[in-house]
Amino acid sequence: MQTPIHQQQQQQQSLWIRGSTHSQRDGTSDEEREDEDEAFSSRTTLSTFRAKEEQIERKKMEIKERVFAKLGRVEEESKRLAVIRKELEAMLDPTRKQVSAMRKKIDMVNRELKLLSQNCLKKEKEYMQAREAFGDKNREKAQLVDKLMELVSESERLRMKKLEELSKTIDSIR
Repeated sequence: MQTPIHQQQQQQQSLWIRGSTHSQRDGTSDEEREDEDEAFSSRTTLSTFRAKEEQIERKKMEIKERVFAKLGRVEEESKRLAVIRKELEAMLDPTRKQVSAMRKKIDMVNRELKLLSQNCLKKEKEYMQAREAFGDKNREKAQLVDKLMELVSESERLRMKKLEELSKTIDSIR
C-alpha cells in the first residue's frame, strides 16, 4: 500500500516524462519548455504541499479521535472508582460510627477515672493526716495519763504521809 505522497510523486514523474516526450515531438523551444517545467514544478510543489496538509489534517483527526476515546475511558474509570469509593465508605461507615461512639465512651470513662483518682488521692491524704493527728493525740493522751498517774500517786503518797503525820499527832495527843 502506497501513501498519498508516493502516489503524487509517481504521478508527477509520469507527467514530467509525458511532458518531456511531448515537447520533443512538438519541437517546442527551450523557453517554452522552461516555462512548462516551471509551471509543472509549481503545480507539483502545490500538490505536494496540499497532500502534506491533508496528511497532517488526517493525523490530527486520528490523534483527536484517540484522545477522545481515551478521555471517554478515563471518565468511565473515574465513575467506576467513585462507585467503588462509595461502596467502601458504606462498608466502613457502620464500624466507623461504632468505633467513634466507643472512643467517646472511653474518653468519658477516662475523665471520670481521673476525677475519681484525684478524689481518692485527696481522701487518702486526708485519711493519712487524720490518722497521724489521731496518733499524735493518742500519744499526747498517753503522756497526760502517765502524768496524771504520777500526780495521783504523788498525791496519794503525800496524803498518806500527811495521814501518818496526823495519826502520829493524834497518837501523841492521847
